[in-house]
Amino acid sequence: MTLRLCANPAGCSVRWRTDYRPDARRASPGLRQNSRRWAHNPPRSSEEPAMQNRTTAEETEPDAPVETTEHFNGLIRYERQMPIHQISYYLCGDIGEPQHYTELFYTLRTASETDLIYLHLNSPGGEFDTGLQIINNILASEAHVITVLEARAYSMAALIFLSGDELVIHDNCQLMFHIYSGSFAGRGNEQQAEVIAVGKWFEKAMGRICTPFLSDSEIGRILKGSDLWMDSDEIQRRLMRLQRARAKLAAARKKPGTVPDGAA
Repeated sequence: MTLRLCANPAGCSVRWRTDYRPDARRASPGLRQNSRRWAHNPPRSSEEPAMQNRTTAEETEPDAPVETTEHFNGLIRYERQMPIHQISYYLCGDIGEPQHYTELFYTLRTASETDLIYLHLNSPGGEFDTGLQIINNILASEAHVITVLEARAYSMAALIFLSGDELVIHDNCQLMFHIYSGSFAGRGNEQQAEVIAVGKWFEKAMGRICTPFLSDSEIGRILKGSDLWMDSDEIQRRLMRLQRARAKLAAARKKPGTVPDGAA
């Protein structure tokens, strides 16, 4: 089966610092003992013979522990620094076979949460399964993926554009959505089953990726064979609606016990 969605059917390092310096210091044991002996055995004089055999209570008591006071000198700051990588890919021309995009797949899968990945789009579309693999890797990536519309994004390229975490559009650009085209081979019953399966597959993908950028009625017209075109001004207006919908979904996920619409 060949299925195309195309406008043309033919170190982390950790540093920490502490300024804690206890002010209180314990007296040296040797000094304390010398001082105590001087206090207990003062110089004897001939005038006080009776003091030679006198034992004081202090002399019989064990050494008392020395109490110290530790002062709070403020909070300690722990700082974590992580590298930030900015990576750019240019999806220009037809979207071809998936084996030509393995480096992009690997980059998306292994990127960290501090990485920025830009996908610059100027494409008429292409292979449907390759486009879906790109989209699935974008959605699974920990990086912040920014899709940039620089001229046109038709068919499969339009779906990739809508899959970014952040969408950027320049002036004088176009999007176009339409149904897939393809060829089937095999026995008649096999072709009929494949047509039904592919139709359901495409319908679900369109609904998940394009909603709410496209309305249900617009998706329905596309599935029936209509082409939907829009310029930069119309795209900007719809992106505002998409941003509000994503913010609402994010707020619903933060509330405990709340299941967003469409979540199972």
